[in-house]
Amino acid sequence: MLSVKAGDLDKMGLLFERHHNALFGFVFRMTGQRAFSEDLVQTVFYRMLKYRHTYKGNGEFKTWMYHLTRNLIKDTFRKNNKVDYHENIGEIAKNIAERAADEILEQKHESEKLNRMLNRLKPENKEILVLSKYQELNYKEISEVLNTTETNVKVKVHRAMKELKKMYLQKSI
Repeated sequence: MLSVKAGDLDKMGLLFERHHNALFGFVFRMTGQRAFSEDLVQTVFYRMLKYRHTYKGNGEFKTWMYHLTRNLIKDTFRKNNKVDYHENIGEIAKNIAERAADEILEQKHESEKLNRMLNRLKPENKEILVLSKYQELNYKEISEVLNTTETNVKVKVHRAMKELKKMYLQKSI
């Protein structure tokens, strides 16, 4: 990104190739809307190019990228008068490699159940779990994205996981 900031715009393609799949995964898990997510990812890379002068380079690029994405999602939902970013984020089992039919059905059922529970969480709890568990950001990176302390992130992840587990187990009984 420092090269892009310095004017080597060809490097933007490399950044896109390296990060667009992970970014799409994050946006899709937060919105549950495939086409909308693809559009947002394109917009994020456009904004990276447009606002490249704001990249300081003193943190990780991924942190800056997720921070931009998070702000774009919030702005978009605010403009569209949507209260939350959630819908059905279930389709994960469709991408599972070849397994026995009953295993696929079981995985799909569990995945859909987990997604339903994830969608019932408060948006901030859902967001922190998606960043932590699906996007695999570490606590330091998440703290930079959310502008909070690492300790606060640990506490929030723990509480969100505890709430998700409680909801998941209640629906199983």
